[in-house]
Amino acid sequence: MKQLILGLAATLMMTMAPIESKAEPTATGDLGLVIERASGSVLLVDQSERAALARIEGLGDLSHASLVYSPDQRFAYVFGRDGGLTKVDIVTRQIVNRVVQAGNAIGGAISDDGQLVAVSNYEPGGVRVFDADTLEMVADIPTGSKTIGLVDAPGRRFVFTMWDTGETWIADFTDNTPQITKIRDMGKNPYDALITANGRTYITGLFGEDGLTALDLWSHTPEPIRVLPDYGRGQQEMPVYKMPHLEGWALTGREFVLPAVGHPQVLWIDADTLSETGRTQTHGQPVFAMARPDGRQVWVNFAHPLNDTIQVIDSVSKEIIHEFKPGPAVLHMEFTPRGHEVWISVRDAGKVMIYDTQTFEKLREIEADSPSGIFFTARAHRTGL
Repeated sequence: MKQLILGLAATLMMTMAPIESKAEPTATGDLGLVIERASGSVLLVDQSERAALARIEGLGDLSHASLVYSPDQRFAYVFGRDGGLTKVDIVTRQIVNRVVQAGNAIGGAISDDGQLVAVSNYEPGGVRVFDADTLEMVADIPTGSKTIGLVDAPGRRFVFTMWDTGETWIADFTDNTPQITKIRDMGKNPYDALITANGRTYITGLFGEDGLTALDLWSHTPEPIRVLPDYGRGQQEMPVYKMPHLEGWALTGREFVLPAVGHPQVLWIDADTLSETGRTQTHGQPVFAMARPDGRQVWVNFAHPLNDTIQVIDSVSKEIIHEFKPGPAVLHMEFTPRGHEVWISVRDAGKVMIYDTQTFEKLREIEADSPSGIFFTARAHRTGL
């Protein structure tokens, strides 16, 4: 018996030894990446330390770039404007794979199981889907159109919309080979789209006519639902200095808050009925209207030439409660997961600025090379981000 016990102990020690000999583990939940659009690099940052940790270079044209994270938060998949899809390991702080899959790309998404990465393309159009581990292409879905508004949906699905044809397609990869559902008559020139966190409602904004269009993805046969059909750029031709981003939509309690196209307003829409509940006049044409995670505030930035300003809107009164000017060319905002801070990229100042969302006090600045998008790893666990 004694020999048996000693043998079991030795086996246990041998089993544990490799674990004990490993290097100190790296926690990823507090990290994020900042796009440095001018230099084709990303800046790895730490939220708690409010500091930059490393710069990772060689990602190509990031003039209009976004990224998503793997479920374990270790890998970032960066979508470049040059069609590049780059897999970055934020633990080892290096590129682990990169493919140039198209001539002009406009964003991407990762499936809910983390196994597939999809990229939407302007040139040659369509959506291409890749194995998240190897970046080998597993599906090519031509659409005959510039493709926008690509999001992930529950059930290993991707939803995307066509600028030229006004269609939305749902690609279901449950059985690996995509099954395509096509919804026509979404409207003229859809320019961007969003999906709610529960994966039910998909909304696309329209550039070529008034209003927006929604789909109920819980329906077996989703049909276009017109939203605010009497509102938009079409009713009064207005110059649009920068297309608003519906990815920066806000959900505050029971209302959506969306940036208006070509108008100095944000729109409030009942999330259940999709009817208008209000409008807030803003400093300029909104680009992002983003809700603090608790929904109590909406932070708005603006298109050129008024892009040095941010306004904060109270979601109960729908009134502006704070306005300030971080600096020239405010491009993006990202809240910490519980919303106590907001990080703001100020491109022409070459800085990321960090503010307390209760007091509006500036807490720190981080040097960055023409920063744009800011992406914290908490996005790994949210549908549509």
